[in-house]
Amino acid sequence: MTRTVLSEYLGDGVQQISLNRPHRLNAIVPELLEDLIAALDAANEDARVGAIVLTGEGRAFCAGDDLKEFSSQAGNEAETTAYIERIQDVTRSMMFGDRPVIGAIRGWACGGGLEWVINCDFAIAAEGTRFFFPEIALGVFVTGGVTDILPRLVGLQRAREMIMLGDKFDATQAKCWGLIRDVVPDEQLLPSARDLARRIAALPRERVRDLRHILARRTGAGLDAAMAQETQATVKGFLDPDSAKRVAQFR
Repeated sequence: MTRTVLSEYLGDGVQQISLNRPHRLNAIVPELLEDLIAALDAANEDARVGAIVLTGEGRAFCAGDDLKEFSSQAGNEAETTAYIERIQDVTRSMMFGDRPVIGAIRGWACGGGLEWVINCDFAIAAEGTRFFFPEIALGVFVTGGVTDILPRLVGLQRAREMIMLGDKFDATQAKCWGLIRDVVPDEQLLPSARDLARRIAALPRERVRDLRHILARRTGAGLDAAMAQETQATVKGFLDPDSAKRVAQFR
């Protein structure tokens, strides 16, 4: 793959995909989105692959949207909508693809990075990992189907608090709330995620695929509808002049 995403087949049915912008805490830019979608789609189509490990190079999983690029991403409605739709396409590839995704999360997972954690079938976090949603405080909006998925995971009240207030929380809290499967020392993160991926890859793949698809769509059109509404709200946020001021202050 190109430089913003690394993809490697590890054997035993496991593909590891790594976000590779460590100098920017793997923050999201258009090139990373394109490379990540391509890597996920290739893994979903590879007959050798039974499970995907998704992680980030360096000291963070993903710091969300790269705010240094905000002005270019908030150019006009058509361009901004296309950009947000590509963010949503990552969620579609993760949740509606045929291969389960196991997140191996360390450092910061915020904004879009936290959304991708929530999109994983299972996520394991290293001790010291920190999470939060900064979007509302910046005048923008969440994506990744979290307005549908998160209330089902943590309950409506906590979902409101997490998205609206944007408080930071740690891996222990994330596990307690049901966002992640386990918390492990940093040196055990990738081995633990790969072990779980191998275990899943050994299961009957068609049954795993059917289960994933049924669970992802168990509320009917809920996830698709939520993502469409998120896209509209996010585009409005990106194009709001007040958001540009808030982003500039945050940087």
